[in-house]
Amino acid sequence: MHGIRKSLLQLVFSGSCMLRWNDKLRPAELWEVDKQAHKMILAFVLWHESARALPPREALLLGRDIIEGGLFDYFYRLVITDIKPPVFYRIKENTEHYRQLTEHVLRELEPVVRPLDEAFWQRMREYHHQGDSASPACRILTAAHLYASQWEFRLIQPLNKHFDDEMPEIDASFKARLDAFRDLPGMPELLDRGHALGRFANLCGQLRFQIRWTQAPRIPTTSVLGHMFLVASYAYFFSLTVGACTARRNNDFFCGLFHDMPELLTRDIISPVKRSVDSLPALIRDYEEEELSRRIFRPLEDAGYSELAARLGYYLGLATGSEFHETIRNPDGSVCRLDSFEELHERCNADALDPKDGRLIKACDTLAAFMEAHSSIRNGVSSPHLQEAVVRLRTEIRHAPVEPLHLDALLADFD
Repeated sequence: MHGIRKSLLQLVFSGSCMLRWNDKLRPAELWEVDKQAHKMILAFVLWHESARALPPREALLLGRDIIEGGLFDYFYRLVITDIKPPVFYRIKENTEHYRQLTEHVLRELEPVVRPLDEAFWQRMREYHHQGDSASPACRILTAAHLYASQWEFRLIQPLNKHFDDEMPEIDASFKARLDAFRDLPGMPELLDRGHALGRFANLCGQLRFQIRWTQAPRIPTTSVLGHMFLVASYAYFFSLTVGACTARRNNDFFCGLFHDMPELLTRDIISPVKRSVDSLPALIRDYEEEELSRRIFRPLEDAGYSELAARLGYYLGLATGSEFHETIRNPDGSVCRLDSFEELHERCNADALDPKDGRLIKACDTLAAFMEAHSSIRNGVSSPHLQEAVVRLRTEIRHAPVEPLHLDALLADFD
């Protein structure tokens, strides 16, 4: 039987425990899941800019290939853990050694990933065995990976440069490798930290410093940035299982990836506080929109990236008041809110309508929060707040109005 299992959710979540730059002095802990989120945000920007010159269908398929390639790379990374890049590159230089390593990785991943969707699994096998590093999707992902890694490097560089003789070599390697991607639309602007795109990329990277559940000790801790990647991944998996069209799958992933971006400006306000005063959610929403306009949308629009700003606004639900509303786009470009998951799924599951889920994204948001609390308790770090949260989140998931997701059966795996 195909579908999402507990083991797949845990696999994606395990990046929250995987340290990066583990042999360097770090001013803050750097986790793999945060880096993956930052990488995919950058890949979205590069995809959006590259898609301007493509026919609509080609642009959608490029988006799909970027999302799935990012997930495939992440899965591979989770199995091989923190191999230093020079060692990994040396392995890749030997075709037979790399083939053997890849076969080992795929054997480890098969029982976890294959039950999700056979076609997805076969695309993953092909990607790792026959991937074309010169394809547009691979080049965008590599450029985004290098940018996100260099962002972290700049964070640790001041602490290590006086005693670590590897730092100059690493610095020069990043600069040389990133220069090879300056031909990608949007890449020169991203590399310019004074440009609107560069400032946007830097702002998004800072979400790794905002820790969730700050009032409750947890292991592992999770950031807003990492949480967004969890939601994006879970949303893509569920959209696959329900047979979503390509545009809807892409939109669900990127909506999940950006859904908490306003917390860059307001911090992570916990749900009980939001619900404590009837008018507080609306007040917070108004403030978020004002700050988003001032710090993100207006700078992008002023720099000539109105379409990019509009796309982010679509993912954040600015036209309807919530990112958790089902929406489509009318032929004139206006946004239309739908009444239910069923209406979107049964009547509007077509690329031409640019559909985006709402309740499905909300269910994934709740599921990711449940994973964070449940995992900490399983790791032996609990508190009354976490225990209460697990009960509340489990109830919310069971009552989510998205019957085709079979969330009850999935939760049973955690009992």
